[in-house]
Amino acid sequence: MKVSVRSVVCSIACILFLISSGTVLASQLIWTPINPAFGGSPFNGAWLLSSAQIQNKLTMPREPYERPETDPIEDFKEGLNRQIFYQLSRRIIEGAFGEFGEEGIESGHYELEEYTIDIVVDIGGIKVVLVDVETGNETIIEIPYY
Repeated sequence: MKVSVRSVVCSIACILFLISSGTVLASQLIWTPINPAFGGSPFNGAWLLSSAQIQNKLTMPREPYERPETDPIEDFKEGLNRQIFYQLSRRIIEGAFGEFGEEGIESGHYELEEYTIDIVVDIGGIKVVLVDVETGNETIIEIPYY
């Protein structure tokens, strides 16, 4: 019977492997978080913060944000104009949907600093004409009665 050198070497290698594998030791794997916010070591906080700051591509403006200076009188005028527009629009809508009863809304001409408002009430509904005094732009809104 002829035994090759190759088979003898393979057999010896397998026997050595089986003998040495009996003494293998293992331990339990334990994972601990790095971030202190999730239970990691509090000493990692400075390192994590510096790493994040290095990777940050955004830059802060050199000068702090300054609020534009506003004129209180201009703010008051703008607020007053908004309130007038709101009250007129509310009265027009209530008049169009019949919430004023028999009174309804009356026709009229209103002049604000930058706008003129003409309200025309007729049988078909309410017609509102807004004119921008500075530019001359005119907007016409027609609201039918319901």
